[in-house]
Amino acid sequence: MIALLVRDLQLAVRAGGGFGLSLAFFLIVTVLVPFGVGPEGGTLARIAPGILWVGALLACLLSLDRIFALDFEDGSLDLIATAPIPMEAVVTMKALAHWLTTGLPLVLAAPVFGVLLHLPGPAYFWLVVSLALGTPALSVLGAFGAALTVGLKRGGLLLSLLVLPLYVPTLIFGAELIGRGAEGSSTATPLMMLAGITAATVALVPFAAAAAIRINLR
Repeated sequence: MIALLVRDLQLAVRAGGGFGLSLAFFLIVTVLVPFGVGPEGGTLARIAPGILWVGALLACLLSLDRIFALDFEDGSLDLIATAPIPMEAVVTMKALAHWLTTGLPLVLAAPVFGVLLHLPGPAYFWLVVSLALGTPALSVLGAFGAALTVGLKRGGLLLSLLVLPLYVPTLIFGAELIGRGAEGSSTATPLMMLAGITAATVALVPFAAAAAIRINLR
């Protein structure tokens, strides 16, 4: 399993579309927002939690179609499916590789980008916490969408349409957690909801993704 994870990390870096592209997209979003809504610090601080989460969410979408596509194209996915490794574990490792190359860099870079949006000081800690808790769910749900569309030519748009509605609960509670942290309010409810969504996603979605892959490989 570790060898599969290392292989996917290497493929993600060599094939492009990894953390560099995601970070660049995230930066573009945060830079363009002040031009659209104005440079007024109060306004930017108020909308910063939502903008940062939307930017991270869209950045995660950029490389979802590569999770299984490269293995499907060169026939590796068929070999993996017949190997004595549970397909659910394969899905989990590929989602982990996606998070390490996309989600984790976004978590680390988000505080820097928050400065551009005048994010209040108390919110930086909760920004990192919310993204660290929520982005794994984005990668796992993205793996499910990639499993549904594997083998489809130009399935990137369909993948986005399938996955975006599934991202909405994570987006809502992630932004709410940052907003409450910035105001000094209680963060227990959005924190528990976000953690619960991620835990349920990681525990259940790989089984659905594995089933989708088996159907597509028949």
